[in-house]
Amino acid sequence: MNSGSTTANKDKIAGQLLEAGLIDEENLAKSRELQRKEGGSLGQALVKIGVLDETTFAEFVGKISNLPVLSLDKTDIEMECIDMIPGDVARKFQVLPIARAGRVLTVAMANPSNIFAIDDIKFITGLDVQPAVAGEMAIKRFIDKFYATTDSLASIMEGIEDDIELVEDQDEEDITGQEGQNAPVVKLVNTLLAEAVKIGASDIHIEPYERNMRVRYRVDGILSEVMEPPIRLKNAITSRIKIMAELDIAERRIPQDGRIKLKIGAKKVDLRVSVLPCIFGEKVVMRILDKSNLNLDLADFGMERKAIDDITDAIASPFGMVLVTGPTGSGKTTTLYSCLAKLNNSERNIMTAEDPVEYNIDGINQVQVRDAVGLTFATALKAFLRQDPNIVMVGEIRDLETGGIATKAALTGHLVLSTLHTNDAPSTINRMIDMGIEPFLVASSTVLIMAQRLVRRTCKNCKEEIKLSEEALKDLRMEPGTSVFKGKGCDQCHGTGYSGRQGLYEVMPITPEIREMILDRASTTEIRKLAIKQGMLTLREDGIIKVAKGVTTVEEVLRETAVAE
Repeated sequence: MNSGSTTANKDKIAGQLLEAGLIDEENLAKSRELQRKEGGSLGQALVKIGVLDETTFAEFVGKISNLPVLSLDKTDIEMECIDMIPGDVARKFQVLPIARAGRVLTVAMANPSNIFAIDDIKFITGLDVQPAVAGEMAIKRFIDKFYATTDSLASIMEGIEDDIELVEDQDEEDITGQEGQNAPVVKLVNTLLAEAVKIGASDIHIEPYERNMRVRYRVDGILSEVMEPPIRLKNAITSRIKIMAELDIAERRIPQDGRIKLKIGAKKVDLRVSVLPCIFGEKVVMRILDKSNLNLDLADFGMERKAIDDITDAIASPFGMVLVTGPTGSGKTTTLYSCLAKLNNSERNIMTAEDPVEYNIDGINQVQVRDAVGLTFATALKAFLRQDPNIVMVGEIRDLETGGIATKAALTGHLVLSTLHTNDAPSTINRMIDMGIEPFLVASSTVLIMAQRLVRRTCKNCKEEIKLSEEALKDLRMEPGTSVFKGKGCDQCHGTGYSGRQGLYEVMPITPEIREMILDRASTTEIRKLAIKQGMLTLREDGIIKVAKGVTTVEEVLRETAVAE
């Protein structure tokens, strides 16, 4: 009965296409032959042989079915609806849940006359189904996008459930090595890594708790959970990662750090691995260093023109110190790499001391700091000065010894680039003086200080204009009537309204007037006021400019910046 009604429906559509003059008998015969060889629907076959495009076919089906036709690229898909229909059902019937209004679920279908699909969805969701027509290939594309990670990880978990027997806690030690090499566990870890790279995650967190275990990805600075492996696999998963990172799988009492090099498709990816013993097992965090995503062109960072000019002038100086400040994960290293890339040529000897070395750059001599063997930032910096360098990058000024050597190097004919952990550019001056570096050394060696933050970019695909009250605009020091934007949430941004990240920059050149203030031990507030008077944009002000340009949202800027005093 099912087969008969489906065939009748195909014949009905074919007859109506012929009657409408959209195809002829020859086209129909070719499409039937293609269907016989490759399977698939009539519409898909007609599109493949080039008789109709997908949009025309979908519009035709919508017209004869008296149903709305959706262009999925322009449709707001409610993310909470996606979980209502399992991925295998969505693929089986080529359907995509779009929106819910009360007890009615709107579902995009390539074949809206498939009453069996509609009945199954009603049963699964407990809702009434309102079909809408969309192109078959478009539906497939969106199914792959929405269900890819969940389905692939779920299928791996099914394999693991089948292949690994339940083991009591006391026996877990004995099988750790075996489990670490177990094919399903290897497959699970590989899939976790591949999916993370595919969706552009920056970090993977694998966390064991008393009764469960979870895996989270950090995307655009925000952590979200992707799966919960069985708790009995915690040692197996950790052991597999340790083997890949060449760490000691028998050592579970102390932290360990390692590195994994992978090739995923055409991409070469480095992973920085940190293993930390917690009370219920070892937590693993992997930082993904994808060189293909590394943009080293300062012009593409979204800086204001004056900021770019100030930085370019500073790094063109034959000597002096350029400092980049901000919290961990604010993009400081990428900014320094960008400066080095601009300076990197055969006429210069460039040396870096990093902990760790995040990206390998041809033409630059990079040293990995190893505190355990005495190779500290200060030790490396001392050694560099005997290597005839032109430019030196120190990953971080952590103490007086490193800071002292760096400032003296900057005064003896070397360009020194480094980072500090301070909240803004002006406070860096007093941070260095508090370390014990003399004000005259800070004043005479420092050329420029830049503070930065990362905010999420508004999704270009779903951003829409929103109205802020005049009072709110005034509080933000924005012009009355200024348009601001926010992402509604769509398939391309996974419902978040954000896609990618943007830097906010506070760039403070050390002018003669600021130099005088440093020598006079002026307060941070006084230095900030003078810098602003001389044209420095604070992080908040730079953020507001990005909001006015539609690059990010007010919420992101308020979250990452403070009001200047």
